[in-house]
Amino acid sequence: MAMSQSANLAEKAMGHGDNAVTEQNMTNPARDRAKYGDPSENMKALAWMGKNDVQMIECPKPKILEDRDVILKVTGSTICGSDLHLYHGSVVELQKGDILGHEFCGKVDSMGPGVKGLEVGQRVVASFQIACGECMYCKKKLSSQCERTNSNTIENAMYGGRTAGMFGYSHFTGGFAGGQAEYVRVPFGDVNLLKLPDDVPDEKGLYLSDVLATSWNCVVDTGVKEGDVVAIWGAGPIGEMCAEMSFTNGASRVIMIDGGNGAWRLDFCKEKMPKLELLNYTDLPHGTSVTSRLKEMEHGGPDVALECVAGEYAKGWAHRFELMVGAETDTSEIVNEMITSVKNFGRCGITGVYVGFTNHFNIGSLMERGIRLIGNGQAPVHLYWEQLLQMIREGKTDPYKMLTHRVKVEEMDEVYKIFNERGDKMQKIFVETRFSDPPAPGTPALKTFKS
Repeated sequence: MAMSQSANLAEKAMGHGDNAVTEQNMTNPARDRAKYGDPSENMKALAWMGKNDVQMIECPKPKILEDRDVILKVTGSTICGSDLHLYHGSVVELQKGDILGHEFCGKVDSMGPGVKGLEVGQRVVASFQIACGECMYCKKKLSSQCERTNSNTIENAMYGGRTAGMFGYSHFTGGFAGGQAEYVRVPFGDVNLLKLPDDVPDEKGLYLSDVLATSWNCVVDTGVKEGDVVAIWGAGPIGEMCAEMSFTNGASRVIMIDGGNGAWRLDFCKEKMPKLELLNYTDLPHGTSVTSRLKEMEHGGPDVALECVAGEYAKGWAHRFELMVGAETDTSEIVNEMITSVKNFGRCGITGVYVGFTNHFNIGSLMERGIRLIGNGQAPVHLYWEQLLQMIREGKTDPYKMLTHRVKVEEMDEVYKIFNERGDKMQKIFVETRFSDPPAPGTPALKTFKS
């Protein structure tokens, strides 16, 4: 919290860059009702109120601010594992009242005069990043690195460059209100919304927003190919879909690693993919490490390691202490396990969120053994989502594999707590609003957590 607020003050003192071509730092229409809010209607939304504290609020519906804005009626959203980094206060520049949520789909409610190719009432899914469609990166469909939708100075200084603006992901990524709400403003709507055909229900189309593109990017960017042995750290939705997509890309074996209060997810994934092999690190005998067990399972270790966890989950006391006192923002433990586990000249891809800096990184093994360490980045959704939509339609990928719960948007504050604790065997959820269609056949029934 202290780091986040210090970053907010620093950003305020330094000022924003001059690169952005869309409104910045509009994370809740209630902050300036006259400028940002539609006075005719209020909406329900999930807002960050502090570390481990999110609350359902009522605020004005957003209004059109720019010619290419689309106001979307949200018909489906979800909670992503990376939302938990916001929940925990690990991502800097959060402000009280910020509306969260970066994965959502909906129906066009209204749009500015500059929007082309969309109609009111049309079903669409949004990419979690906001792209202008015209800069150097956008022309290559590398939408997550758009140069013109995030003017944050702190990110530019820390990383040597900025990512695109992102929905519901703090002022560090531009400060845009998210989609865990009944309405959301989508800048450059004709770029950042993909039409959903009638044969793809929201319960499948929603996940083109992030999880499917992120998983696919992790697999193809790290170079999983025919015959590879792949190890995946993390059995959450991203890890699960990475496993499916590794098999799709020809992997001969996939080994999934998890443990602690997330160990149930190993069995969940195995049930969906019987070929999957499991490694529960909490069951390892004293003196046996993840690295040594993987080398027992496969001569020399796996060819490829995929990180689908994130850098805030320390396993040892040294990193817990360093994270607690701010000596590092991310633990290097899992990345080090990956580096030491793979074959010489193996490939390691990082998809879990890492925010800043880490200590005790095993750079010696990386160099001496020729390991390829790949930051998969925030996945460029626009590069993949049309291909992935076709894969859904052809049955080559199935988002239903990870879907376990359907909940109401009004209960999201309670659902965050359960999801954070990995409770109720909650893998991936579908959040409905008053605008949602009835559940699609084969999807979970609505479950309530508040009496």
